[in-house]
Amino acid sequence: MSKYLSLSLQEIHELLKNKKITPKDLVMECFDNIEKSNLNAFINVYKDYALSEASKLEELEVDDDLLFGIPIAIKDNIMVKDMKCTCASKMLDNFVSIYDAGCIDEIKRHHMIIVGKTNMDEFAMGSTSETSYYGAPHNPWNYDKVSGGSSGGSAVAVSSGIIPLALGSDTGGSVRQPSSFTGIVGMKPTYGRVSRYGLVAFASSLDQVGVMSRNVYENALLLKAISKEDKRDLTSFETNDDITCLINKPLTNFKVAIPKYFISDIVDKEIRDKILEIKTMLETNHVTVDFVDIKYIDKTAILYQIIAMGEASSNLARFDGIKYGYSYLNPKDLEDLYKKTRRYGFGSEVKRRIMVGSYLLSGENAKIYYNKALQIRDDLSKEFQKVFDNYNLIIGPTTARCAYNLNTNLDDPLKSFMDDILVMHANMGGFPSLSMPVGFNSEHLPIGLQIIGNRMDEKTIYQLASFIEKEIKDDFSEVRNGI
Repeated sequence: MSKYLSLSLQEIHELLKNKKITPKDLVMECFDNIEKSNLNAFINVYKDYALSEASKLEELEVDDDLLFGIPIAIKDNIMVKDMKCTCASKMLDNFVSIYDAGCIDEIKRHHMIIVGKTNMDEFAMGSTSETSYYGAPHNPWNYDKVSGGSSGGSAVAVSSGIIPLALGSDTGGSVRQPSSFTGIVGMKPTYGRVSRYGLVAFASSLDQVGVMSRNVYENALLLKAISKEDKRDLTSFETNDDITCLINKPLTNFKVAIPKYFISDIVDKEIRDKILEIKTMLETNHVTVDFVDIKYIDKTAILYQIIAMGEASSNLARFDGIKYGYSYLNPKDLEDLYKKTRRYGFGSEVKRRIMVGSYLLSGENAKIYYNKALQIRDDLSKEFQKVFDNYNLIIGPTTARCAYNLNTNLDDPLKSFMDDILVMHANMGGFPSLSMPVGFNSEHLPIGLQIIGNRMDEKTIYQLASFIEKEIKDDFSEVRNGI
């Protein structure tokens, strides 16, 4: 079968518009890719639905929307009506969504075709997708390596060429970190740019729907499509700005900051060296790049644990075995129902975070830990804001090391937080942040560059990312075209 899905969205669109292919051809190729794959990227797929939607689109005139008829994968913590939403947990193994998430409304409005729900860490809690009830997805670059998480399935689906676009969610790096591990582009937008309505909550003040793609332009196109104010999410906002408008525009009087923490000894040397190569390349192209100190930046992992686990314990209290989801059979009484449902319905990592979070929010602990963490989080955000007062963007590595072997750190409860030690900052301040592939380490595993922007300034991130992508494309085309 022809590999139409390896073409750019512009090329696919021309084929659709000239009636050389149909949306059904794209869907069939996508499912052919899924059936041939052994990467465990999907939890559930919906071939009949996708083919039905493709048939409906064939009755419409192809408009100028480059997303028309394009297959897309959705992380399995985002509601799609009449599809399962398991959150990769036994607790929701048979739960079927009865409504569409806000971002899914926009996906359907752009006539994209949803083919399935992707694998992930259970309730998005983890950094390798190994906490999934359905087993871990595998990294396309090396089957024995982790894919990253929690949006590991979405990252794998795009990186392996199964599908060109996917949605994920990012609470503390869960879009950007797996994007780095698998060599794709992943964006966590400004908090509030994309509706959280229909996204199963992990930590409500940190969660954000993100987009994953093969290249920068297609990433921006997808984010633009799903960015819309939603009255059902009071944290969402309307900007009406064109976040694609600066792509391929020159970097005039451009200033970039690299936090010293981002190139300290916590980062593998090969990754540090690659970031310094990017720095040299930018300076050669007349971009000012300075190293800066940011107060509290080394405290972010601790702040994240307190805030995220506290909010998780509150959000997951709704899973009690009564309203929906898994319910323990034949309990002795109501208390036994609650206990047994949560004991057998949740995995060990989720239970660990609920217990720690409950402790952090109990009684005086809420003031000692959670409220104090919120105060320092505000101070950290202000420190980042000071940098943006003088620089266009902040850059650095996405991860401190490249993808590592599966089953390496399952018994280390702190390890999953440390995997995200360089990407949590953007969630703390609600800043947009993108990861893009910039090279490989000695094992030929992808290295990701992170670009952090000021709030509501995704367009400047895409401006720099598109410039860097253009400069290195000859060395990295295999990533952007699927492996």
